[in-house]
Amino acid sequence: MDCDRCSRPAVHYAAYSGSHLCEAHLCRSVEKRVRRRVRSDGLISPAASPDEPETWLIGLSGGKDSVALTQVLQETFAEDPRIRLVCLTIHEGIEGYRDASVDASVELADSLGLDHELLSYAEEFDLEMDDVAREDPEGMAPCAYCGVFRRNLLEAGARKYDADKLLTGHNLDDEAQTALMNLFGGDVRQVAKHFDASLGGFDERGDSEAFVPRAKPLRDVPEKEVALYAHLRDLPVHMAECPHASEAYRGEIKALLLGLEENHPGTRHSIMAGYEELAALAAREHRDDGSGGDGMGANGDGIDDGGVESTDSSDGDSGPALRECERCGAATTQDVCRKCQLVESVHTTD
Repeated sequence: MDCDRCSRPAVHYAAYSGSHLCEAHLCRSVEKRVRRRVRSDGLISPAASPDEPETWLIGLSGGKDSVALTQVLQETFAEDPRIRLVCLTIHEGIEGYRDASVDASVELADSLGLDHELLSYAEEFDLEMDDVAREDPEGMAPCAYCGVFRRNLLEAGARKYDADKLLTGHNLDDEAQTALMNLFGGDVRQVAKHFDASLGGFDERGDSEAFVPRAKPLRDVPEKEVALYAHLRDLPVHMAECPHASEAYRGEIKALLLGLEENHPGTRHSIMAGYEELAALAAREHRDDGSGGDGMGANGDGIDDGGVESTDSSDGDSGPALRECERCGAATTQDVCRKCQLVESVHTTD
């Protein structure tokens, strides 16, 4: 089958659009959608200038999503003096998994000439995820711990670089899964928080100075197309799944969505179109009644590959006012933030 836009052989068929695309046009399509999302969400502040550029921190895990996002953004803004890109990679301490993805992250950042920071659970929290998963002091899935720790370090990295925005590589599948999980959970405030934290355009969100604003420029692109893009561009990618990934409910939602998409192409896109409109209404309603979200996001925002994310905000319900954690100074709704609580719990079992 030939590409619908030229005479070259097609490498991909997008059932939701009916398009057959060759290698070149598939890559252009992915890049176009990322750039369109950057524009539609208003990522570039009107105040950004060569004299006062914005800093965007990219959560670069070395997986296909964050690698593809970094590549597209660097090619888009390499000659734009208004935007400075910085990459942050987090080493959780997972033997046989994270070292390879760190290597991929370093290789990409070096090849693109980007500043690159590496933070680790071992250095920051004096623990590693392999030990946390084995001891499990709170009786939770490993992803529940990791989501809290990663969000904390992403925020810390963003603060270190004085970043104006924090970008993660969530793709269309990730976001559609989260949308269904939030809707099925029946928590309208969680839907509202999702909008204000990372889903709405920057001119539509509620104000939250406690956290660095998040963005997901890859969220219009299906996971399969992201993986194909990374392969066709020969990008350094670590494709393995985290050995501790065990979020059974998200797995059920993923399987459900894949089945619906196969039988009804375009399901993911239509879910997100409706969900974004509902989320905007929910966000306005809960801002008006004084119970807006804490800005951390409804789906974790800290894990950008593999679709394994916490569906909880970092510090409980959205009602209480934010304050500084009395131990680390992080924004929280409690005296001691969730990260500090979990770190203490892990070390208590040592």
